[in-house]
Order: sequence, then C-alpha cells, then structure tokens
Amino acid sequence: MSLRVSSPVSGEVAGLSAVPDPVFSQAMVGPGLAVRPAMTAGDVLAPVDGVVAALHPHAFVVAHDDQAVLVHLGIDTVKLKGEGFTLHVVKGESVRAGQPVVGWDPRAVEAAGYSSICPVVALDAQNSALVDFAPDGPVTAGDRLFVWNT
Repeated sequence: MSLRVSSPVSGEVAGLSAVPDPVFSQAMVGPGLAVRPAMTAGDVLAPVDGVVAALHPHAFVVAHDDQAVLVHLGIDTVKLKGEGFTLHVVKGESVRAGQPVVGWDPRAVEAAGYSSICPVVALDAQNSALVDFAPDGPVTAGDRLFVWNT
C-alpha cells in the first residue's frame, strides 16, 4: 500500500540530517524529511488521513492503518510546556489530510531560543519504503513530501 505524506507546514524542505537532534537526524525513529517553516503564525495540518494516535502541543502522530506519521514542531519545544500552541483536535479523533491539528507561531519558538524546524517521520519505516521525495526547496502546506510504500 502507498501512503502520500503531505507537508504539515509551508516552508523549505530539508533532509532529516539538517535537524539539530540526533533522534531525527540519524533517523532513529524512522525516515522522513524536515521542513524549515515559513515564519508566520498559523495552523499545522494533518499529513495523512487517519486517527490522532498521540497528541502533544509540540508534536502529534496520525495513524493510517498500520502506518503512523510523526510531526514534531521544532526541537526541544516540549520545554515550552504548551505555551504558544493551540490544539484543534483531541487524541483519538479521525482527521483528514490537510485538516488543522495545531496552531503555532514558529517566530515565537525561535524567539524562545529553539529551532522551529519540523521533522515529518514515517515511524518505524525502512528507508527503502520511502519514495518520491519532494526536492529540497519551497513547499506549501498540503503538498506531497514523500510516498510511503509498505
């Protein structure tokens, strides 16, 4: 089965190696891409259709059948304790790709001293399972980031 994974935010596509956290840069939780977000406040969108399997102000997981996609809003942003993030859904809720999940302001994250880069990870996937990667460069929220084949 192929799953189209969309960008949750607008910005610039980068490889996970650009993420300043080894958990992501070394693909310890799975392969994927990162997006350096545009510095405008707004909503973070669900990358796939599915169920919100985990939800924190700074990160969420959407599960689609036996595949799960993690979106992490910045690095070390758990230390913000939810400040500056607005949840639009609840854990267990069904969402559609492109549906707002969290509101945030990446400028506020940067102003607080944290990186605003957003890893988008195919949890527990193999690198070879991800194909059709978006090239480095601009991306609009909702555009394809990659396709995950199982």
